[in-house]
Amino acid sequence: MAALNRPTPASLHEYIWQQEKNSRSQSPLLLSPEQILRYGAIVGSVIQCHSSMDRTMDQARQHISDLEKTGVSVASGTVILADTLIRSKGRFARSWHAPLGGLWGCLILADTFLTRARTLLPLTLGISCCEAVRELGADKACVRWVNDVLFSGQKLAGFLVESFHSPHHDETFHLLGFGININNTCFPDDLENTAVSLCQILGTPVNLHDFTLSFLAKMAWNIGLLAYEEEQELDRYYSSEEEKSHLLLDQWKRLSDTLGKRVIYGYDIQKKPQYEARVIGIRPDGALIMRLDDGNEIIEHSGELHYL
Repeated sequence: MAALNRPTPASLHEYIWQQEKNSRSQSPLLLSPEQILRYGAIVGSVIQCHSSMDRTMDQARQHISDLEKTGVSVASGTVILADTLIRSKGRFARSWHAPLGGLWGCLILADTFLTRARTLLPLTLGISCCEAVRELGADKACVRWVNDVLFSGQKLAGFLVESFHSPHHDETFHLLGFGININNTCFPDDLENTAVSLCQILGTPVNLHDFTLSFLAKMAWNIGLLAYEEEQELDRYYSSEEEKSHLLLDQWKRLSDTLGKRVIYGYDIQKKPQYEARVIGIRPDGALIMRLDDGNEIIEHSGELHYL
């Protein structure tokens, strides 16, 4: 069976330079949209579309390994999409319900980032998804640290970022997995009250092809922002200019409802919740700052939150 959602690099390129560029031109930021989008133009350099597979992240690892055997490096920005996933997993090997109608995939990026951009890379997924669904009218969509996208407390999208060292050349790649509920409306019993799809929110089916282009175009923009900010940081380092706010972090703050929330924190919150605290800030590297009930502050660079 042929894949149902079939964006191409050419169609994504056209969307980026016509739709996304025009949209970003309305931003109050004093930036050149062309410059940012050029930095992120690797996203979607190759797009694979499949009807079904076990996991897109496993396919990404296999794709990297197979190309290396032939003496070829994988194209950074390669996107792997599947209509359905059979053995999809999220954090800590939790199963992920991935039937027809959702956006399931993985983005492969070569590790060309400096340390700060590398730590902020996971934020690009939640930001891009939240921007895309808000653009369609889901104005209450918010990002929960690190990058879950929620709507009225229900999970609309989840993301997973893993590093992979290629077996032959020991190159490092970042695998950015994404699962977004779009037109899928039936969830397992254990997710019925905690998950939601975009078509349920909007009350009408969503054009999955167009949404995919929008999401990937926003990934191109936000990854472009990381590269742009790296350049600015290097310029400031050599000129001794003072530190400025990071544009990607600024956007995360605008889209997130995590700051100020009282939460339960845990590295694996389903199996081992660790403590309750109030979120009081986010560091320049994306780590969360929380205040415990005894007044002490604690910083977490990874893990999960449950809102109280």
